[in-house]
Amino acid sequence: MQLYNKLSSSERSKIIEKSGKERLVLSFYQYANILNPEIFRNHIFIEWNKMDILGRIYVAKEGINAQISLPSINLKLFQNHLESISFLKGVRLNIAIEHNNKSFLKLTIKVKNKIVSDGINDPTFDVTKRGTHVNATQFNRLLKDPNTICIDMRNHYESEIGFFEGAVKPDVDTFRDSLPLIEKSVVKNKENKNLLMYCTGGIRCEKASAYFRHKGFEKVFQLEGGIIEYAKQVRDQKIENKFRGKNFVFDERRSERISTDIVSKCHQCGNPSDNHINCANDACHLLFIQCEKCQIQNNKCCCEKCKEIKSLPLNIQKNMRKGTHNSNKIFKKGRSKHLKFK
Repeated sequence: MQLYNKLSSSERSKIIEKSGKERLVLSFYQYANILNPEIFRNHIFIEWNKMDILGRIYVAKEGINAQISLPSINLKLFQNHLESISFLKGVRLNIAIEHNNKSFLKLTIKVKNKIVSDGINDPTFDVTKRGTHVNATQFNRLLKDPNTICIDMRNHYESEIGFFEGAVKPDVDTFRDSLPLIEKSVVKNKENKNLLMYCTGGIRCEKASAYFRHKGFEKVFQLEGGIIEYAKQVRDQKIENKFRGKNFVFDERRSERISTDIVSKCHQCGNPSDNHINCANDACHLLFIQCEKCQIQNNKCCCEKCKEIKSLPLNIQKNMRKGTHNSNKIFKKGRSKHLKFK
């Protein structure tokens, strides 16, 4: 019985091309009490593998977090399967604005301690006691209220390329870094304010809003379905778009354009750009913003050293990497002394 991915990315890519099927990209999450995450993980791998589902899924005792792609003809079959799982009945599916057949090239389902790492060790904290969900229209109304503090619950490399007007954008590497920073410097002594939160698809806000309610804040609101659902409602309902730039996504697309604004700059030359790229040196893979001109000039690399390594024959590059680990830069997502305009 197959319980793990057995194909390489290149093999899967060829299969997708040969099939000719259009694929949908979607995400969803649900906080729930899963008694045995390992058994649940194996069950959904078997069922989803049959449906040609690819993606990155985390399962924990606190629930599930999934970003996937699947053939559009299998969407109804997938929805029926979700309905057969008690805690996933009626779960919101955030369907992407832009689709790419190769957004995901593997089906990876991992059992984690938490579906969102938060650094919270308080046994009295209840993640289900979340803030109030608001739709795009309600979000825009709250955004205009002078008594509102709007907080971007994403990381620095996400908010750099797109954000809501007037939002506070904590300069953090991870979600777990954001909670104590916001508590100490953004909302301290402001219990009477409206706390309005947003993230990519809602999962981080779900936990953050529950956290600040746990801390005594009463007027806590979160954008239901995150930026993904907001963009859909703006498009379908002709609502004023208050989001500027791109929405960062965690697959091969890297982003979805929500407005025509370019709010960030190339990390190497400083010209307007919002295209993330991974350094082409396989020993680095630093995520950073690089314009088309710098991509050509620097061979899609983040620095001269990586450019020199990338120019070497592949066998020499592989020998240089033997016995070494990925550079720590890969986890810093855009933070490097080599990037002049970060």
